[in-house]
Amino acid sequence: MKKLISRRNFLKVCALAGSAAALSACGGGKSTGGSNSAAAAVDVTGAVTFPLSEKVTFTGMTSFPVGSEPEPNNRTIFKRLEEQTNVHIDWTAIQSDQWNDKITLNMSNPNTLTDFVFTADFTDSNLLRYADQGVILNLEDYIDNNMPNLQKVFEQYPEYRTMCTDSDGHIWALPWIEQLGAEKTAIQTIGNMSFINTKWLNFLGLSMPTTVDEFEQVLMAFRDNAASIKAEYGIDGDIIPMSCIVNNGDQDPSILINGFGEGYGDADKDRHIAVTNDRKVICAATQQGYRDGLDRKSVV
Repeated sequence: MKKLISRRNFLKVCALAGSAAALSACGGGKSTGGSNSAAAAVDVTGAVTFPLSEKVTFTGMTSFPVGSEPEPNNRTIFKRLEEQTNVHIDWTAIQSDQWNDKITLNMSNPNTLTDFVFTADFTDSNLLRYADQGVILNLEDYIDNNMPNLQKVFEQYPEYRTMCTDSDGHIWALPWIEQLGAEKTAIQTIGNMSFINTKWLNFLGLSMPTTVDEFEQVLMAFRDNAASIKAEYGIDGDIIPMSCIVNNGDQDPSILINGFGEGYGDADKDRHIAVTNDRKVICAATQQGYRDGLDRKSVV
């Protein structure tokens, strides 16, 4: 695989800056926009301090949500990063509903590749295909030598590095790792996780509910004491005891089914797959507790 020095330097700069999460570095071609000469002049063999003494420009590709600001450099986060690093990014921004088609076309032409793709959202098969084509660079050396924070995470949780590594020992994209909670309460284990305002509980002298009936009583207390809660915490709007967004990931009311059935919930809405305490893989939707939960929810 042909690796351009500008892209090597870019990865090292990004690694040291700590601003390249969910990023794939491209290789095998010549960037457009004339950024190679500036990038090649960056000396990253020793310590790097920010902001750089001279501004350096790289090219990047990313997506933006429909109806939002299309120019990444107009966003506050990228303005701050440029001020702190003196690294300017010449973006190619693609509207999110056109991303899948256009990113495929762009990645098929090595001669017009940008230096990197930010929040690429490539699948495993995408990464392996692009790796075989020689249009992306493997990142394990950059991680080991220039990214102490990510390296520390990999050392503490080696399973994350294993999940990022292909059968040949290469890492082709920086991971997005979000770990909240532990064991069964970890958010990456069970996405549907409920939250309750403990300040309201304490103010009303209520205990944390542990059953469906107790939870119902808490919601009624929030409703009946809305005026005092608003006065205590300076709330201008209405008090809503509980809110949900149907079919919206972790905010879906399907989480309530755990209180009526066997506790499997619906962690995988497409396949209803769950793992029991004795490590058996089951279909949650076929369990009697799940059906009982559906019957109870239809009543409440």
